[in-house]
Amino acid sequence: MHINARLLILSFLSLSTVACQQAPKADKAEVTEAQSVKQQEDGHAHHLDTTASILYWVGTKPTGEHKGSFRFTEGQLFAKDSTLTGGQFTININSLTNMDLAATPDNKRKLEDELRGENFFDAAKFPTAKFEITEVSPYHPAKDDKGVLLKDATHMIKGNLTMKDVTKNITFPAKIIIQKGEVKAEANFNIDRTQWGMTYRADKSLQDKLINSIVNIHFEIVTK
Repeated sequence: MHINARLLILSFLSLSTVACQQAPKADKAEVTEAQSVKQQEDGHAHHLDTTASILYWVGTKPTGEHKGSFRFTEGQLFAKDSTLTGGQFTININSLTNMDLAATPDNKRKLEDELRGENFFDAAKFPTAKFEITEVSPYHPAKDDKGVLLKDATHMIKGNLTMKDVTKNITFPAKIIIQKGEVKAEANFNIDRTQWGMTYRADKSLQDKLINSIVNIHFEIVTK
């Protein structure tokens, strides 16, 4: 085979490898600058059940993916007349746990330490992340609407997400159920970690050392 043809094929295979593992298919969170948070003057405060609530994450790279979770430190969702009006919750960054390397404890611990380290969340300096709702609007899909991927989404949520020392406002669909004094909320969306200053190995020229900048977030929240 001609040497130029060989180089062309090798280059193509290299690019294919870089692109082969993508973030899970989910709604893309719209990211804007931080917005003001309205003070909750009325409505009932539903306190987060931190035992039953959880935030899952999925990170990808050319050679595969890693899955894990965070736990919440505390939180509240405000509702008036069975309508969600606001809320906030705090994420415990040191609770970061990997879920796919249980069979290799050393690799699991190494990954968890790396993600908690300065190149990513820098948990020693920023032990918590925070989300504060700035707007809640009902979501009514039109017939054959394919704009939102989350099944049975009921609302569009806007809120300020603070990670490390960066605050951005994100918008994503969510499924919210309020009944019998309990609030349940679920969302599944993708965000770009570099928007919060986590640029480590995000340059696509790194090829096999690349870590995808798009991260999948899936949370399930239950109030007491």
